[in-house]
Formats: sequence, structure tokens, C-alpha cells
Amino acid sequence: MGGVVQSAELALAVLGGVLLLAVAWLWLRRRWLSRAGATFSCSLRRTATTPSSRWVLGVARYREHELQWFPSFSLSLWPRLRFDRTDVRVRDQRRPSTEEAGLLFDADRIIALDGPRGEVELAMAAESLTGLLSWLEAAPPGMRYRLSPASPD
Repeated sequence: MGGVVQSAELALAVLGGVLLLAVAWLWLRRRWLSRAGATFSCSLRRTATTPSSRWVLGVARYREHELQWFPSFSLSLWPRLRFDRTDVRVRDQRRPSTEEAGLLFDADRIIALDGPRGEVELAMAAESLTGLLSWLEAAPPGMRYRLSPASPD
């Protein structure tokens, strides 16, 4: 009987250690993401037209000419999605519906973006939304509309 108790205690200790390492990794990952660019909390839904699509809690950051999105509960250091400033167009913004309000943070605003991979919705605080819209509109001259090379005469 004593061997079974020791095995159970060992299994619980190993499980506790794994959970502690996972939580520590998520905390360190978030700090690393914050050091590499301006970050903000940002939930994502791939498409509004698919009823089964769900909101995924995440973090977004600005890096040069792209917005990078990372799921909050992932161990990866690489962004799951990238939105190039030149390829993204804002479709509309809205407040969460009553069904969505329970899934998102209080006072989140939802913005729909059209890009090369289709429609994506992002939910974020109003201040973050203002920052995102400013970032999109503040593209350097010539970045949004690239001129084709001049034709020879």
C-alpha cells in the first residue's frame, strides 16, 4: 500500500512541476513579447460568417510594417497570424453582441479586417483600437500604394 501512495505522490509532484513550468513559460513569453514591440490584449475570431467560429484570447504587437497576433495560451514564440499593413483593410467596427459580451473583456470593441486570407475580427480595448487605426493610417508615404516601375520610352 505504501508503494501506491508514493507513486501517487510522485505523479502529483511531477504534474505540479509541469504545471508550474508551463505557467512560468507563459509569463516569460508575455514579457519577451512585450520587450520586442508594443503589445496589447487582442482576441481574434477567424470569420464572423461561420457560426461555430470562436473567440481566441491573444496578444498582438506591432513590428515594423506588420501586426503580429499570438494566442495567449500557446508555448510558441512565433506569431500565429501576421497582418501586413499594406494588405489589410478595415471593414467596420462595432460593439460586442450580447452573446459575445460574456466571452470578451468589458468594454472591448470589435473591428473587422479584410486581408489576403479573408475576413478576421479582432476584439480589443477602445484605446488599443485607436492605436491600431492610427498605425494603419500612418503608413509611410508610398508604402500603401506602390508605384509600378516606369515604362521605357
